[in-house]
Amino acid sequence: MRKLGLSIYPEKSTMKEIVTYLELGRKYGFTRIFSCLLSVTKSPEEIKDEFLQLNRYAHKLGYEVIVDVSPRVFGELGISYQNLLFFHEIEADGIRLDQGFTGLEESLMTFNPYDLTIEVNMSNNTHTIDTIMDYLPKESHLIACHNFYPHIYSGLSKEHFMNCTRRFKKHGIRTAAFVTSQVEGSYGPWPVADGLPTMEMHRYLPVEAQVKHLIALGGIDDIIISNCFASEEEMKALSSMRKDMVTFQVQLIDELPELMRKIVLEEMHFNRGDVSGNYLRSTQSRVKFKGEHFPLFHAPEIIRRGDVIVESSLYGHYAGELQIALSDMKNSGKSNVVGHIVVSEQFILDDMKPWQKFNFTEK
Repeated sequence: MRKLGLSIYPEKSTMKEIVTYLELGRKYGFTRIFSCLLSVTKSPEEIKDEFLQLNRYAHKLGYEVIVDVSPRVFGELGISYQNLLFFHEIEADGIRLDQGFTGLEESLMTFNPYDLTIEVNMSNNTHTIDTIMDYLPKESHLIACHNFYPHIYSGLSKEHFMNCTRRFKKHGIRTAAFVTSQVEGSYGPWPVADGLPTMEMHRYLPVEAQVKHLIALGGIDDIIISNCFASEEEMKALSSMRKDMVTFQVQLIDELPELMRKIVLEEMHFNRGDVSGNYLRSTQSRVKFKGEHFPLFHAPEIIRRGDVIVESSLYGHYAGELQIALSDMKNSGKSNVVGHIVVSEQFILDDMKPWQKFNFTEK
């Protein structure tokens, strides 16, 4: 199952704020925590006490806790890849290596005696993960997670993101990526606060649109909100959506016939395998409701990108077929426009694949 996660930054938040945040997240089904230990400004004993208190409470709520570290932090805390006792003592479930080693070290770390999961950085399209796999790690204890990018314009391109993701998924590794809350004043580990997405194109989108896009692209198992504190409204939106397929928000027209409303909102749809460049075609509704009458009642002269169409009975055996327009086109005069996908989610249409499943919720 796809997991949802939250990020916490103990150096920048009070214990009370973090506890309240985690309790709210658990209410809405969040089960992963990204916790940052990249900046070491306290003694090992102080850090240990602080993180132990947090991690114990997080576990009480049912969270899995991954702590982000780097080789520099290893040095400053006197930790060796051969001895991960420190992370066991703070009761972390795993550590994320912001920077890696040579491949052999990561492989050896997966066999640590404390059952810690080792998470590697997957935002560089290099052979590092191939090398780690060459050293035969304990695969059940190896996962991967993309970076996030605080500076505007510094996030990954979609092409690079997908190339990196495919490199890791070919090994069957569980993956994760970050999306960014749009709450004003939310922050991450660094002073810059222009949002914290993995992909640059997500930086200013509603968080639910970011998540839906990652679902559409495929290859990402877990999705983590990178900045804090996300709003309850954002958490609720992610909690209520399906995590196994894209759910488009659609604005339906007034006085929509009940059968067409049922087709849009109650049926599971999938894009035909013989894809068109003009629209996504979901054809099962025309089979299921064959013989029903589909009146022509709203046929604008021009069909616009993002329009949801249900074909009228004037189209013969196409009657009842659902389509989503990918571009503007002239209406034949036989097609009903029954609604419109919200503007913030229309970009996802470009990444829907043949046979990919989707459904709708009414805005």
